[in-house]
Amino acid sequence: MSAVTAAVRAGRTEEALSLLTGLADAERRALLPELKEIRKELRAGPWDSRSREVLPALHAAGAACHTGAAAAASWLSSSDLRWRQAAPELLLRALEGRESAWLGDVAHRLAQRPTSAGVPYALMSGLVRRSGCDVPVTDAYVIAWIQHVSGHGRRGSLVDRLRAEPDLVRLVAGFFDLMDLSEVRWMLGEDTGSWQYALAELTRQGSLDRADVVDACVARLLRGGGPTDHRVFLPLLVRLDLTRAEERARIADWTALARDAAAPVAGHAQSVLAALALDGELTHRRLAEASEGVLFRGEKKLVRAQLVLLGKVLSRRPDATAELLPAVALAFGHEDAQVQERALKLVERHAKRLDAALKSELAPATEQLTPGLRARAAGALGLAVAAPMAYEEVLPPAPEPVRLAAAPETAVELAEEVGALLASDGDVAAFERALDGLVRHAHRDREALLTALGPVIERRWWDDTGAELQGRAERYFGGSHLDLQGTEDALDLLLASLRGRVAASRLHPAARRGSIGPTCVHHGLADAFDARIREVARRLHADPPPLLLSTPTWSTGLLEPADLVGRLDTYRRLGARVGAADFAQALLRVRRGDRAAAAAAAERASALGTDEGERLARWLRAEPPAAPVAGRETRGARILVGYGEVPEMKEEFPVEFRALGASVTAHGSSRYCSHWNPGTRQHWLALLPERRELVAVRMVRDLSDTAVHDVRGGAVALPLLAESGGEAGECVHLCLAYGLAARHPEDRLAAVDALLVLAARGQLDPARLGADLGQLLRREAVKPLRLAESARQAAATGANATIWGMLRHTLPVLFADLATAAPAGSVGPVSAARGLGDLVAVAAECAERSGARGELPHLSRIADRRGSSRLVAEARRLRDALSARTAA
Repeated sequence: MSAVTAAVRAGRTEEALSLLTGLADAERRALLPELKEIRKELRAGPWDSRSREVLPALHAAGAACHTGAAAAASWLSSSDLRWRQAAPELLLRALEGRESAWLGDVAHRLAQRPTSAGVPYALMSGLVRRSGCDVPVTDAYVIAWIQHVSGHGRRGSLVDRLRAEPDLVRLVAGFFDLMDLSEVRWMLGEDTGSWQYALAELTRQGSLDRADVVDACVARLLRGGGPTDHRVFLPLLVRLDLTRAEERARIADWTALARDAAAPVAGHAQSVLAALALDGELTHRRLAEASEGVLFRGEKKLVRAQLVLLGKVLSRRPDATAELLPAVALAFGHEDAQVQERALKLVERHAKRLDAALKSELAPATEQLTPGLRARAAGALGLAVAAPMAYEEVLPPAPEPVRLAAAPETAVELAEEVGALLASDGDVAAFERALDGLVRHAHRDREALLTALGPVIERRWWDDTGAELQGRAERYFGGSHLDLQGTEDALDLLLASLRGRVAASRLHPAARRGSIGPTCVHHGLADAFDARIREVARRLHADPPPLLLSTPTWSTGLLEPADLVGRLDTYRRLGARVGAADFAQALLRVRRGDRAAAAAAAERASALGTDEGERLARWLRAEPPAAPVAGRETRGARILVGYGEVPEMKEEFPVEFRALGASVTAHGSSRYCSHWNPGTRQHWLALLPERRELVAVRMVRDLSDTAVHDVRGGAVALPLLAESGGEAGECVHLCLAYGLAARHPEDRLAAVDALLVLAARGQLDPARLGADLGQLLRREAVKPLRLAESARQAAATGANATIWGMLRHTLPVLFADLATAAPAGSVGPVSAARGLGDLVAVAAECAERSGARGELPHLSRIADRRGSSRLVAEARRLRDALSARTAA
């Protein structure tokens, strides 16, 4: 051991650097293997006091011994040395005596490292000063500089500190070019100590070129970005207080910002353009170009402000009519009917100035107006009112179930599919195909299957061979308390069993029975799924069946009775033992809805002469009983549903399956639930593909959490629920109601998909769904604005009559509360009904487009209220649509 490495191992940094002073490059390089060996030891060892002492010395000595710039930069910024690196001044001492070009190269290489590397600013700036190279304007360097200048304990104001910076201009330019401000956003406030104030002040004083700063600021806003970007650069732009000449020179930029930037930036650009337009410094063509983009924005405040501006300009400049009114007409296509009406009023006000050519130009735009406004527009422009066309509901086609492909022919193909499933979680069809493939190939050639699966198994967490890790799989999968969490857990258990990592005795039902405590509402579904997978895993040890009886025929989990009879015949011919859980699952999946096919299959099953054949025949001949609804339950703001017993599912079934036929309450016998993985729900639906109400009743509380407690991902299974079979009853509709009002957009989108699928299949009851939503809105379990967004999305696909059929049963419940809460003629609680105006707007749109007519209880009392709130205005619009009156 050399003296240098002895000093490093002792943590004596100063001594190590002293010993390295004066050594030639070759002598330093010769020490590197010993230093790297120390580094390797520290990586493998625990993080303790010895590591904290040795790392700084190792960091500094390694920097001194690397003679290549790239290697030195890599050593200086390596992640394993970062946690206890040497002080920057010691590192600069270690690099003394190097040529300026070499130091500059290292400085630039360090500056190119990602910000997460945490290279100290003092080290990078020290290398820049010693080398005399240009300052590297990279994200890492600029962020480190900002943190350095903004650091606590620095003397003087931020303006004074920045003014003293030798590379101020280049680094400020780098500040404007930063890709991500998240690392420094906490240092960018809005008071007089902020960067925005300091940069504006330095610009005013002449330390920074004003034109450059203004251009850079506008360019950064044009580039867009997250909220932090406009919270930093918009206040700076405002503080720069641009002159009218500077604003005039950037009209194209303000136009682009008003059309496409974030709302606060667009609002500022809009105000600049408005001032220029009202002072006559913006041409009509430029104003029309800006309006084209703004009037298509979703922010109604910006759209209304633009219409107000256009109205003022049109009033002052009659010659602008030909160029500006076509721009106003663009707002006819806005989704908000109030915006459409504002634009129409503007056209009506100036209609007398329109010649025939301009009227013809505006005519196509009127087709985008709501039906009531369209008639007004036709009158204002002197157009013929077209006879309304008969409404035809347009629904997206319902997805068709897909027949499962046969299991992979070769073990190698199967291994590839299993690996893909473990990486992506897959769907039910892919999982069932792989499961059947594992069973078939284990029956044919277990060793060949294990060889093909070797690369997949070696990457799994449970396949460790170290003595201290032995038994991890058995402890995890053999635990009596554990329920499998979906595809990945199930495949891991099967592979671990096939590999011999879990003993067959740990997978026997007796090992789990009796040890499970109070159960949640999901336990029947979870137990049935677990029982089948564990039975397969247990049989993979020594008795793999030739195939699985319960592999579905269709992607929904449905099994054709003829397929099941054929598989039972295969078992009979081979003398194979039928697995209890496998057969139970097959019975629950087999199609019984087609009574003719079921009867024919029952005859063939009886002819097999086996116990299982007779059991299948009895099952197919029996009429599926209706699931008994036990009544509704209310828990706080929620409405939940309970179910009674289903006797046929408790008879002749293994004990793990009997809970499927047990009565269901809101929480089960315990509120504790370990079934956190939403991906598991697809397998639950495939358990009972013709009895989705029995699954839905166990999912109602999960769906309610998406609306009441803002839980994310709970509605992911709703489209699968809609595609499943059996009655779509009270539970399915209640699940859908909660999903339509979920907090997160992706959950609401899943609910909209489910609604459209049910409607396309003729299984949606709009009256039941609407009534449920009305009650949930009353209890504040559902927020009107969220429901409005979902209803608008569904209606946009063409389902106007469907959505109106739903909302016509929802709104009267709310209108009744509002109408009776305050005397007629007063504003009363209308202002408190946040989001209800949006919901009524969707209802009015759907009623207009579908040609709905009739009375809606309590609607007139809302429409007759004073004021012009969104709710009152849309209530009047809805009343006019239902009475077929033209809006006045």
